[in-house]
Amino acid sequence: MHPILFSVFGKEIHSYGVMAALGFLAGILTWVWLARRESRPAGFASDLGFWLMTSGIVGSRLAYVFANWSYYRANLLEIVRIDQGGLIFYGGFLLACVALILFARQHRLPVWHLADFAIPALAIGHGLGRVGCFLNGCCYGRPAGDHACGVVYPPICEPGKLFAGIPLFPVQIIESAALILIWAILLFAYPRRKKDGAVFALYLLLYPPVRFALEYLRGDERQSWYVLDVAQVTSIGLFLAGVLLFVFLPMKKFSLPPKS
Repeated sequence: MHPILFSVFGKEIHSYGVMAALGFLAGILTWVWLARRESRPAGFASDLGFWLMTSGIVGSRLAYVFANWSYYRANLLEIVRIDQGGLIFYGGFLLACVALILFARQHRLPVWHLADFAIPALAIGHGLGRVGCFLNGCCYGRPAGDHACGVVYPPICEPGKLFAGIPLFPVQIIESAALILIWAILLFAYPRRKKDGAVFALYLLLYPPVRFALEYLRGDERQSWYVLDVAQVTSIGLFLAGVLLFVFLPMKKFSLPPKS
């Protein structure tokens, strides 16, 4: 594990921040590629990226700070140190959805049409961000027992201190691989969709079950709600939302005006 990749003029560069930046870049490039294929206006992808990524970071950080308020109320200056990790994905996802609705209204686009365009970039950005979690030593797995896939963390990070010499499930890498596969599936489905909202719904049918299952392999502290943790409950809700979208979304597809 490499929580700190290198130093520049005495400033430590954290692997989590680097991978998060690469994830944002991959998301922007995905949007730029899709926008060019559809002859969208210049700057559309970068504008969308700014609002969705900003709201995603804010929402993810607020959810994490809220979940760990007992620590942050005594360390208020640490709230802004997202380069060291500390984001809850579903918090960012929900706030980004709000930002997407506002962006769609501002640009007079159907919400579900824009949601289909936006969602593939989320998958690849999230996937690269999970590699950052692995390098940082956060969001780690529980002891893997005799499984050959177990990873032993060095004592420089939290799981290495708590589980010294014990192989843990590499849940971050498993989730990253699943998200990159989901990204490819969404890109394949996007130009072939029959109705607006179908690709967004497909994401809700693919990612939440992966997240639900991997929560059973997580070894870090989880917030529970009866027999499930909060992420699992959220995953169930989003999966059901995906089913409802597939069933009840009208069979219509918005067409962009031809480029003049």
